[in-house]
Amino acid sequence: MAGGMLMKMACVVLACMVVFAPPTEANIIKCGQVLSSLLPCLSYLRSGGALGSCCNGVRALNNAARTTANRKIACGCLKDAYSSFPGIDPSSAAGLPAKCGVNIPYNIVRPNTDCSKIH
Repeated sequence: MAGGMLMKMACVVLACMVVFAPPTEANIIKCGQVLSSLLPCLSYLRSGGALGSCCNGVRALNNAARTTANRKIACGCLKDAYSSFPGIDPSSAAGLPAKCGVNIPYNIVRPNTDCSKIH
């Protein structure tokens, strides 16, 4: 009986380790992934108009950035991209998640966002 209880406890501990394990190299978001997701949005961000396949990338990025660590990485990537791609309209950038039906509780598309405060 005690052996069965010990086995159950070991299984619970193992399950917790798997669920709460830090992200592995394979599931850490990369800037290339962030940029390729949002590249279809560049035309819209610069001049408005049709979104085309942009929202697919916004949703994919939102799904990939589920952890705090990945959201912070994505934020840094977006800040770098913002300065690398001139002509982005800040109001279009701010409204992009909502236009794509994605609820993001912070604005990660502006160059003045403090990525360290993202949770």
